[in-house]
Amino acid sequence: MKRLAIAGLALTATTAGTAPVWAADLPQAPAPAYEAVPAPQQSIDWSGIYVGGNVGWAFGNFDNSSGGVGLGTSTSGVSGGLYTGYNFQVTPNVIVGAEADFSLTDLEESRTNGGLNLQSKSNWNSNIRGKIGYSFDRYMVYGAGGLALADLEVSGNGASDSKTALGWTAGAGAEALVTNNVTTRLEYVYQDFGSQDFNLNGRGVSSDFSNSTLRLGVGYKF
Repeated sequence: MKRLAIAGLALTATTAGTAPVWAADLPQAPAPAYEAVPAPQQSIDWSGIYVGGNVGWAFGNFDNSSGGVGLGTSTSGVSGGLYTGYNFQVTPNVIVGAEADFSLTDLEESRTNGGLNLQSKSNWNSNIRGKIGYSFDRYMVYGAGGLALADLEVSGNGASDSKTALGWTAGAGAEALVTNNVTTRLEYVYQDFGSQDFNLNGRGVSSDFSNSTLRLGVGYKF
């Protein structure tokens, strides 16, 4: 009887010692696999030709002088015109392009000083610009700069002189795709034409013209 009891205890100890080993040898459930969530992809393509029209308000400054007499004046008026250009989407967010525009303006003002009644005006201007932007799907912010053209006319005491002035332009704006083809934009454009010389029947007039315009546009992207 005593031998049977000792044999039973030995069997129990052996079973208890090997049970954890058997459990470790059993097949284990695989750890759940981690799947990275893909980053959202931009679905809008800004590339292509576009055309549009804009309307805004222009602020012109004529820094005029004649024979040491200052005749500077400033004015503001309505601006409206057309634009066209091309965008190329370099990366999903970076956009480069080129654009040209033409606007009619209502900038005209006069000033009298030193016996001279001088009238200054500009009826149109144009820009040829390079553009770089950063898009957030349907929205884009951009900067632009390049060449500017404008007509300038100075008249006084029965004489007048005019020319097409060449200058530089810089500005920035924001644009949105209302649909995949229709766009809207709000932008600021600055133009500087430096000093221009005019001749009023032998009297020289120097005019330094600059112009700032805030305008709203609607366009169509092909």
